[in-house]
Amino acid sequence: MVRPVSEAAAPPSPLVYEDAEIEGILRDVRVVAMVGASPNWVRPSNFAMKYMQGKGFRVIPVNPGQAGKEILGEMCYARLADIPDRIDMVDIFRSSEAAGGIVDEAIAMAADKGISVIWMQLGIRNDAAAERARAAGLQVIMDRCPKIEYGRLFGELSWSGINSGVISSKRRKMG
Repeated sequence: MVRPVSEAAAPPSPLVYEDAEIEGILRDVRVVAMVGASPNWVRPSNFAMKYMQGKGFRVIPVNPGQAGKEILGEMCYARLADIPDRIDMVDIFRSSEAAGGIVDEAIAMAADKGISVIWMQLGIRNDAAAERARAAGLQVIMDRCPKIEYGRLFGELSWSGINSGVISSKRRKMG
């Protein structure tokens, strides 16, 4: 059945975040629980995790299929509640639908674990879960990647994974 235009769901409002808000999060956060982290080096979560570790963040992987194993030198846990340490931010690399349950788990343990930020990766948006998190006093970022935002806001050349620290049109001499 085709619904009349007047009954069609309105498209979600665009997500707009001030650079100062994102920069503040990336300056304050030190421990990130990455839900959906992968041990496969070609997966975006693995690349983002490695990058964030290189910037001084501790990234704790959460993946039930990898629980008890290490990913990039960090013990992997089946769920957020299994992590014994404090967590500043939960970075969600799962579907928009799955994000709701993850957010609810984070809300339930936010006070005990120190969670202050919920971050949903590129393409991940769950407005209802975000509203629950905000009502619980958490900051929420959706449809953004902390790796990309870090590179953009802190002036790095690492968009393609390369950060030589040198800007030049001259080719380096190989020795």
